[in-house]
Amino acid sequence: MPTFRPRRAGAGAVALATMALFAPPLVAQQGPLKIFVSVDMEGIGGIGTGAMTSTGGKDYGLGRELLTAEVNTVVLAILDRHPDADILVNDSHGDHQNALHTLLDPRVTYIQGSIKPLGMVQGLDASFDGVVFVGYHAKAGDPDGFLAHTGTGSVKGLWLNGVEVGEGGMNAAFAGGYGVPVILAAGDSAATAELSALLDTETVTTKTAETPAAARLIHPTIVRERLADGVRRALDRLGAGGFEPFEVGEPVTLEMRFASTTHVDILTSIPGVSKVDGFTVRYTADDADQAYRLIRLMYRFIQS
Repeated sequence: MPTFRPRRAGAGAVALATMALFAPPLVAQQGPLKIFVSVDMEGIGGIGTGAMTSTGGKDYGLGRELLTAEVNTVVLAILDRHPDADILVNDSHGDHQNALHTLLDPRVTYIQGSIKPLGMVQGLDASFDGVVFVGYHAKAGDPDGFLAHTGTGSVKGLWLNGVEVGEGGMNAAFAGGYGVPVILAAGDSAATAELSALLDTETVTTKTAETPAAARLIHPTIVRERLADGVRRALDRLGAGGFEPFEVGEPVTLEMRFASTTHVDILTSIPGVSKVDGFTVRYTADDADQAYRLIRLMYRFIQS
């Protein structure tokens, strides 16, 4: 199966190449560093219950403060090295309205709201140099994960070209389809173990699951210190060309397993979607972008 390695720029035309032979040499210029930050909530340091991640839940307001502080830690560590960096922050949890955006560093751009076709990777394209995952959790069914799931509770498993992935994996595959690497992933111990095994990335562990619904916490101050160190390590590696994008190849055959047989019956109404068994559907997409859009549609906008 061919590996999908899209190019960031189109091939030069013959005429342009000919002109270049006679033009004086130019000094290569590189634009400002461009980083995409996707921020989930379950893996944020200092969050140890599901209520803290749920609108109206006990201490949800504190959870929002902790999330905002982690994003700002990442942003400040990037800007300390690259003051002119272009940073896009995409809110990626629940209703995608969790960061206290008026408290974010004013030099970033922020995407809020969940009604968007690309969900956790909305706004990400080939123009970015790297991706940072903040507050991530493990995939559905991981017994060592805190609040582990994939998309929603209705999803029990997701595979891309035979590789099981969670939200981090599917987001990394989307980025990899555009040749963009994930340079840092932060979250609970199961999430960082999962992503370090799957991706060529730096990781920062923010907590350890005591049970699937309770966490052994590291103090948020320590988490943020480690997060800043992780960003610096990631930027050093990025500057040295030390990352490889996560590429699943093309086409992309996705399989998605649900808790409900009704969900499967509904999804097979989509042309090209086939039933593997009572709980699982399959679809072959042209590339990671197309696969991601369908995955997002199936778990977010189609309800059984």
